[in-house]
Amino acid sequence: MGGKVVLEGEPWEEGTMVTVLGSGDEEAVELSPEEENELLEAIAEADAGDFISGEQVLRELRGRR
Repeated sequence: MGGKVVLEGEPWEEGTMVTVLGSGDEEAVELSPEEENELLEAIAEADAGDFISGEQVLRELRGRR
């Protein structure tokens, strides 16, 4: 929509915080407040370099067999 965020449903109070993540035309996903907090924490951890690579995850999973 031309770079605009359009919220549907009941009007939100002035100052209500929302989180919008987007990277294409994927289907919308709605999260509970707890899930949103978990996602934002995970993003912050990844941004800080606190993560393991997909390759490492696969090595660890293969080692459990």
